[in-house]
Amino acid sequence: MEKGLIHLYWGDGKGKTTAAMGLALRALAAGRRVVIVQFLKGAKSGEIDMLSRLGARIYRGKPGHKFVFQMNEEEKEETRRQQQELLQAALQEPADMLILDEACAACQLHMVPETLLKKVVMEKPETQELVLTGRDPAPWMKECADYITEMHNERHPFDRGIKARQGVEF
Repeated sequence: MEKGLIHLYWGDGKGKTTAAMGLALRALAAGRRVVIVQFLKGAKSGEIDMLSRLGARIYRGKPGHKFVFQMNEEEKEETRRQQQELLQAALQEPADMLILDEACAACQLHMVPETLLKKVVMEKPETQELVLTGRDPAPWMKECADYITEMHNERHPFDRGIKARQGVEF
């Protein structure tokens, strides 16, 4: 098998997770083993059920429904523990493609130890395709990425009061 590369989808625009899940679908169709970690996400998401049915191994969830900035220290500590457990469990799975969705935020908000995340990325298996997503990547994420796509928000229906729609935003 050929050398696996590192993808980074980042920015303030819609489409980062969508791009990563599209890659997952393509990899599954090619018979590859896909493992997905969704940091800081626990709400229902349409693509996750389907990707799981197609064979992707999914690790996701967080305690409660608060954003990190709304959490007290005890809640943050519980979230850190759970996010680290998700990553550790996912790393036990054989993966031709590993997707670390919202890895940028998990790192920036100290919800996963940066040293652990960096080790996972820098020491990935030679043939593994690795995907990182999020708003603000750490400089080392940009330095090691082979593909970098910045999603920029120019216009979004939410700005006009249109709520997220099932099948489009979730």
